[in-house]
Amino acid sequence: MSVPFPARARRIGLNAAAVLFCAVWIFPVYWMVNTAFKPYGDILKPTPGFLPFPFSLANFSDAVHKSGFLTDLANSAVVTCSVVLLAIVVAFLAATALTRFHFFGRRSFLVGVLIVQMVPQPALLIPIFLSLKSAHMLNSLFGLTLTYLALVLPFTVWVLRGFLQGIPVELEEAAMVDGASRVRIIRTILLPLVLPGVIATSVFAFITAWNDYVFAYVLMKDQSHYTLPVWLVSFSTSAGTDYGGLIAASTLFALPVVVFFMLIQRRLVAGMTAGAVKD
Repeated sequence: MSVPFPARARRIGLNAAAVLFCAVWIFPVYWMVNTAFKPYGDILKPTPGFLPFPFSLANFSDAVHKSGFLTDLANSAVVTCSVVLLAIVVAFLAATALTRFHFFGRRSFLVGVLIVQMVPQPALLIPIFLSLKSAHMLNSLFGLTLTYLALVLPFTVWVLRGFLQGIPVELEEAAMVDGASRVRIIRTILLPLVLPGVIATSVFAFITAWNDYVFAYVLMKDQSHYTLPVWLVSFSTSAGTDYGGLIAASTLFALPVVVFFMLIQRRLVAGMTAGAVKD
């Protein structure tokens, strides 16, 4: 059966608009990668080249051999992985308590979570700084991890609460009748069904901890405790900016986020499929 011309024209128009939108969205990323592979002299040419010719890896070599790269990379990896794991565990337990148990102040807690989520992060900088200072955790990766955890928990709790609300309590009650413990119910019933929410919150926690510059710069005074976003600023000095090294470093900085998303993409789809199937 042939598709009517108006419907076909509408579909073609929507597809063309989607392709145009994707091209506009991805062009800055393409230009960053394209520039990273250009020789330094070609970067500053008044006439831009849309292909990196001649091809060069000098910018990446300069970025990797930049002072502090490996140390700051290790700091970012430790802090980010810790934040993701802690956020998932704490948010899942908090969301389970909010959806499965009725206690005094539950609604007030939910309102508080929503209000904290609305507060701009720069407004929290001074209170967090004073709190960590009084706790003697300034210039500490552990203190930075707690800071990022506090920033991502309101969102992660709220999202996981929404996923858990969609799971019928009768599934857990039936498992309890069969003799399943609370731990086994969480592991075999709740976690598989709430997996899409876990993946979504882990992506948010990862990006928040990996990309932050302000908190890492203010709370860390020792250069050996800096993270990669602070390391990127070292390419701009009073003598000028190393554009080649900066763009190559930015490309390297973006790679872990892309790799992380590619690794969890299949699990996200599998989790959504599992969550959609109910006996």
